[in-house]
Amino acid sequence: MGKIRITMIFLRKFMLSTVLLVVLTISVSGCSVFMAAKQPEKKDISLLKEGVSRAVLISEFGAPVISEYKNDKRFEIFKFVQGYSTGAKAGRAFFHGAASVATLGLWELVGTPAEITFNGDEMAFQVSYDENDLVDEVKLITKE
Repeated sequence: MGKIRITMIFLRKFMLSTVLLVVLTISVSGCSVFMAAKQPEKKDISLLKEGVSRAVLISEFGAPVISEYKNDKRFEIFKFVQGYSTGAKAGRAFFHGAASVATLGLWELVGTPAEITFNGDEMAFQVSYDENDLVDEVKLITKE
């Protein structure tokens, strides 16, 4: 009688653990694929050089977070998340999809946190312009 009771308790715990694992796996299923595909786009930082027009920078990086004049000279700060190329994002999404299928969804327990962690790098640049709104100096702003 005692062995049957111990077996029943074990089976209940095993069933509960299995159900929880299945529910968790289903709830995060496909997240890493979606997250990889929705990572930020790669910005062309080679445009941050002397002689490039202000309009070109705004079209690539968006509106500056700060724009001000000092001594009749325009200074702006562009802040953005440097993302990934389309090919890199597609490759990551494909890998996550294949890994999820191969592991019956268990890969999502690793893939989703990985995509949360690797979501681009924050970057900031200070740009100054000449009288024709062409870049005359660029400085990388770093966190110290």
